Amino acid sequence: MPAQLSWGRLVVSLVAAAYFAYYASTAHDWHFIDNVNLIIHEAGHLIFIPLGEFMRILGGSLLQIVMPIAFVAYFYLQQQYFSASLVAFWVGQNLINVSVYAADARWMELPLLGGDADTHDWNQILSLLHALDAAPQVGAALFVAGLLVLCAATIAAIHFSRTEQ
Repeated sequence: MPAQLSWGRLVVSLVAAAYFAYYASTAHDWHFIDNVNLIIHEAGHLIFIPLGEFMRILGGSLLQIVMPIAFVAYFYLQQQYFSASLVAFWVGQNLINVSVYAADARWMELPLLGGDADTHDWNQILSLLHALDAAPQVGAALFVAGLLVLCAATIAAIHFSRTEQ
């Protein structure tokens, strides 16, 4: 029997797409999901300590992006494609969240957990790479990547709203 549309999945897909489009349009605001991402971000600093100072600093943003990718991979390998597509929204959202942080590296105007310049990861990362002037471009590239992932997640979620009967 051919695949049939699951209206419940379609509604969930459209609600997720709408929420993450809203998130992208208000990326400089603090959202509830950012509380979860902050915990993962801070854990990344601890997890990457054994790999040296640069990786410790990068580890926060890196884990923030890699963690949801791991969940997407898990669901994909379990052939739960609809679930994988929903979690992909989280990947795109984290890229957008990190883009705001990276773009702020030069001016350091975001309120941070530690509250001083020594705690601005992206200022340190780009300074160590001698690329601090590229902060706006790095932020823009991460933002565009996040938007592309959100678009792909939307298409995939709608596509996988069809179920085999």
